[in-house]
Amino acid sequence: MTLRALIFDVDGTLSETEEAHRRAFNETFAEAGMDWHWSVEDYTRLLKTTGGKERMRAFRDHIGASAPSDEEIAALHKAKTARYGALVEGRALSLRPGVAELIAAARAAGLKVAVATTTNRPNVDALCRACWGKEAREVFDVIAAGDEVVAKKPAPDVFDLAVKRLGVEPSEALAFEDSRNGVISAQAAGLRVIVTPSRYTAAEDFSMAEWVVADLGARNIASIEALSALVQPA
Repeated sequence: MTLRALIFDVDGTLSETEEAHRRAFNETFAEAGMDWHWSVEDYTRLLKTTGGKERMRAFRDHIGASAPSDEEIAALHKAKTARYGALVEGRALSLRPGVAELIAAARAAGLKVAVATTTNRPNVDALCRACWGKEAREVFDVIAAGDEVVAKKPAPDVFDLAVKRLGVEPSEALAFEDSRNGVISAQAAGLRVIVTPSRYTAAEDFSMAEWVVADLGARNIASIEALSALVQPA
């Protein structure tokens, strides 16, 4: 069996972006004159609901409010996406350890690299501009984003889409995630998963994952040769 592709989640996996997202949400709420303000504890809980619009609806329902409406939430999310892009644009947003090296090594070895994320495409582009100084299409062969699928993680849809666009079998790719929902999603798509827990997901249960490491610089996964060995039958 040959390793042909690596598929990465974005937020928390490529970079610790969740604080920037939380700030963008809170600034958007304040600008709209809302009394919502998500603490770190709030956001840690809310991240278990994937998707920004879904997260806002979950919070609205949790506090028993009738407003904002779903239509207003869609408009708020659009404003939040623009604010997030402005927050990270031109900033020194750091990739997590080992990410840049692993993607460069995959490119050099002729492997395809992809993104499978619940976030939307503008957020992927904003991160790539901040971290690589390039558009996402210049960094990744395939981008499968949350606004392109019916069901978000933990459903397998976005990983199914990435695999289809890559033109590989799930057994020929490895997924990289930082959340339990992401692991469930990738495994449901037939992928094996390497987990690098992030600031907001460190307390989650990853017992179902094939491999859990502190970061992608870990010795047992930090080369294409090491990763290729992982897809071989035991």
